[in-house]
Order: sequence, then C-alpha cells, then structure tokens
Amino acid sequence: MCLCCFTISTAEVGVIERWGKYSRLVQPGLNVICCPMESLVGKLSFRVQQLNVRVETKTLDNVFITSVVSVQYQVLRDKVYEAFYALSNPARQITAHVYDVMRSQLPTLELDAVFEAKEDLALAVKNALSEIMTTYGYQIVQTLITDLDPDQRVKNAMNEINSSKRLKYAVAERAEGDKILKVKGAEAEAEAKYLSGVGVAKQRKAIVDGLRTSIVDFSDHVEGSSTKEVMDLLLLTQYFDMIRDVGAESHCKTTFVPSSRGAPDDMRNALLQSAAGRL
Repeated sequence: MCLCCFTISTAEVGVIERWGKYSRLVQPGLNVICCPMESLVGKLSFRVQQLNVRVETKTLDNVFITSVVSVQYQVLRDKVYEAFYALSNPARQITAHVYDVMRSQLPTLELDAVFEAKEDLALAVKNALSEIMTTYGYQIVQTLITDLDPDQRVKNAMNEINSSKRLKYAVAERAEGDKILKVKGAEAEAEAKYLSGVGVAKQRKAIVDGLRTSIVDFSDHVEGSSTKEVMDLLLLTQYFDMIRDVGAESHCKTTFVPSSRGAPDDMRNALLQSAAGRL
C-alpha cells in the first residue's frame, strides 16, 4: 500500500470509497488516501449551476410556442451522499420535470395570457422541482422563464392587430382635432363678423357726428349759408378726394368726369343717394 495525495478546490467536496463502498467525504485542500484500498470516485460542486430547458408546446388557442426555462440549482451540503449516489444525471431529471410542468400548464392558457402569467409559470416549475429534487440532495435556487417565442407568422399577426388598434385611435383623435379646429374657426368667424358690424356701426356714427359738427360750425362762421349749400360743399369735397385717391392708384389709367350742363346736380343727387344707401 501507498499514500496518494490530491487536492480538492474551494466550494467542492470529494467522495471517497474503500473497496468500492462509500467511505467518507473530503473537504477542500490537500488530502491523502491509501491506495489501492481507497479511491477518489468523484467531486461535487456547491456552486450555483444553471440549466436552460427549451420547451415547445401549444396554448389553449392552438398556437405553438417555444419557451426557455432557466433553472438555477446547487448541491445541499448536508445531502452530498444523496446528490452523488441518488441520481446519475441530475440535469436530465430536472429537464424531465420542467417538460412535465410546462406542458401541463401552457395548454390551459391562451397566447396573450401566457405572457402575463410568466411569474406564475416560473413559480409552478420551482415548486414542482423543489419538492422532487430536495430528496435527491439538490436545492432549486430560482427558476426563470427567459423567453417566450411563438411562430413568426403569429407574431406578425399580433403586431398587425396592435397596429390596427393604434391606427383606429389615431384616426379618432385626428377627427376630434379637426372638429375642434372647425368649431373654434366658426366661433372666431362669428366673433370677427360681430366685431366688424360693431366697427361699421361706430364708423357710420362717427361720420354722421362729423358731418353734423361740420355743418353746424360752417353755418355759425359763414353768414347766409344754408344747410343745403354746406352739404353740397362737403359732398363735392369728398367726391374730389375720391377722384384723387382713384387717380393715384398705379393700375388706374382713365378717370371719367361728368361734363353735361346738369352734371353738378346729377352728381349731387348721386352722392346723396349713395350716402343715404350707406347710412
């Protein structure tokens, strides 16, 4: 017989057998065994390990979906014997239970509900695995559903539905905006017409007040003048002011001036009729 030396890394434990029978566990550091009676048959790590399980199944509304479940697990320090000897392949055992839970839960949910029930599905997987794997010396630290991937055509259809809903809301909001613009425009137009009428009324009143004041002042300062003569003078003055303004326009080429014998009286009558029509 001879002594054999070996080392165990931190966060690991070694399993020693004597003549093929379990003997003891060895801790991290330098260890010695008696060869060939004893042998190091394996090591177990206490580090957290992760296993990604890809499951494909269908939902309640007959849509096939692929889900990825990430299971984080580690060996229990007080159950190293069970972890080493009870299971030959713990990863396959975990995979089988994940398949069982996911393929029993997903067919009860519609596709939209699956995305909302991720936390519930992950909790169901964790509870099922914890109940089984604890007896085999493994602790389930956490389970996460990291991906839910339906068929590409289904995703395109879901995007089209969402796009159509948003487009419908956009059209309704745009129509509401056009309605507000038209209503406000009509209110503004009504207010503008009202103010324009008020302005015209004030303008006409100012014209009448100005004519009355001019007639009274002219009659007071010029003796022998009648009201008719003052009105004729004012109308003639306005007429010539109008002729001057029209002639000053760049696009004006010709100005017609009446020249018949009764032109002054005709012009006066026309101006009076025009003023009477405005007032």
